[in-house]
Amino acid sequence: MSGDRPSPLVIERILRDRAGIWQQIVAEGDLNALTGRMLASSAIALACYGAVLGAFHSPLMALTSALKLPLLFLVTLAICLPTLYLFNLVFGARLSVRQSLALVMVAITVTSMLAVAFAPISLFFLITAPDYGFFKLLNVAILTLSALVGLRFLTGGMQVLNDHGLLAPEATRTQADAYAQVNVPAQAVPAAVPADPAPTAAPVAVQAAEPVAVPAGAAAAGSTPNGAAAAPPVPAQPSGQPAVAAIPPGMVPPGYGPVQRPWERPPVRRGEPTQRPASMTLLYIWILLFGFVGTQLAWTLRPFFGDPGQDFSFFRSIDGNFYAEILRTIANL
Repeated sequence: MSGDRPSPLVIERILRDRAGIWQQIVAEGDLNALTGRMLASSAIALACYGAVLGAFHSPLMALTSALKLPLLFLVTLAICLPTLYLFNLVFGARLSVRQSLALVMVAITVTSMLAVAFAPISLFFLITAPDYGFFKLLNVAILTLSALVGLRFLTGGMQVLNDHGLLAPEATRTQADAYAQVNVPAQAVPAAVPADPAPTAAPVAVQAAEPVAVPAGAAAAGSTPNGAAAAPPVPAQPSGQPAVAAIPPGMVPPGYGPVQRPWERPPVRRGEPTQRPASMTLLYIWILLFGFVGTQLAWTLRPFFGDPGQDFSFFRSIDGNFYAEILRTIANL
């Protein structure tokens, strides 16, 4: 995106300028304003979607669901964010609290905006097929899909931070030092001069051989006017590079390795598995923890839909769990 005319919608910037968002989080540039915009956008989007959920029961349930759905995501974030931050500190990451919060808010913003994008579909089935069990499963599936897409953004952002050395700084520094050592220009190695000159070879009688047809071009390239074999062509020196004397393999003194020219890239070792930082592994564990906390908190804050066979209530008694209720709903379809 152009920096001259930033988009008023933060979700548009996240989707269009994803690399710019990650760079801003890495540099910690104006994260307070970015996090505030994402928080406001997420709250509004979740409130709109919550109103659609509660509209199945009554306007009063729509109002309470519009309040409770943003509260669900924010309380889950408040419960799980310290765990993510401390996990990163324990395993050597250099993420600040603001960076961790901004990363998770990117995921929540994408989730909430994608959910509100599905709101017209949910409203359509609310009008045309007002079945409580189907409507509940439909919206649980919409929220699950939206959350998976949002968490995909979270893992992508953490991978960018890992590339910048914020998750495994020691490993990144070691790799950088090794690459710098490989790329150090090698000093010119003097060619070893033998102590005694090679003895002159005795003349050997050359037997006459039958003439063989040789192409004209090959004859010109492979022989000289005197009949002697021509030396192999010397490869052209790359333009703009210093001249380095070619040293035959047998003339390199003992203790010297092969000469590495500055413009040549170091050999790439194939088949070596790249080590994943511990912070990335713990991120997936944290995602599972975030999901379990969120679903249990949603069960505690219910109802969001409102069973049409029951009267309005702001909260229900805590009995059972979210997963058992989903299985029971599927069985009763």
